[in-house]
Amino acid sequence: MVHWAYLRFAAAVVAALAVCGADQASAQDMPSPFVQEVLVKSILVSLNDAVAADNFTVFHAKISKPFRDQFSPEKLRTIFKDLIEKHAVFDAVVAKPIVSDEDAKIDEKGVLRLKGHFETTPKQVKYQLGFIPADGTWKLSGVSIDIE
Repeated sequence: MVHWAYLRFAAAVVAALAVCGADQASAQDMPSPFVQEVLVKSILVSLNDAVAADNFTVFHAKISKPFRDQFSPEKLRTIFKDLIEKHAVFDAVVAKPIVSDEDAKIDEKGVLRLKGHFETTPKQVKYQLGFIPADGTWKLSGVSIDIE
C-alpha cells in the first residue's frame, strides 16, 4: 500500500559544481533513454528509502563527491525533514513510466539534467535531477522533488 503525504514540497538541493570543468562534459556522452530511466528511478527509490528509514547514510554514499562534501547525511535529513514528518512514500515510481517534461541535456558544466514526472496517484511525483560523470558513471549532483 502506498501512502502519500499531502504536500507541495520542493526540496531543492544544489551542489556547487565549480569543480566540474568543460572537459568532463565532453568526456561523457548522453546516456540512452533506458539509462536515464534507471538513473531517475534508482535515485528516487534510494531517496524514498532514506525518507522511510529516516536515515540518509546510504543515500549520501550514492551521490557525487562534491554533493557529499557539501551535504552530510544529517544535513540531507534536515533538507528532507518535511517528507520524513509527513511519511511520504513515493516508491511507486518504479512501476510507472517516466514522463519527460524537458529533453535531457548535458549543460555547459557537464551536468546531465533530467526533468519529468510520474503519473502516480493520488499525487504526482515531479523531479529535477542533476548528475555529473564520476568514475565512468553518472552520480547525483542535485535533486528537487515535488509531490502534489
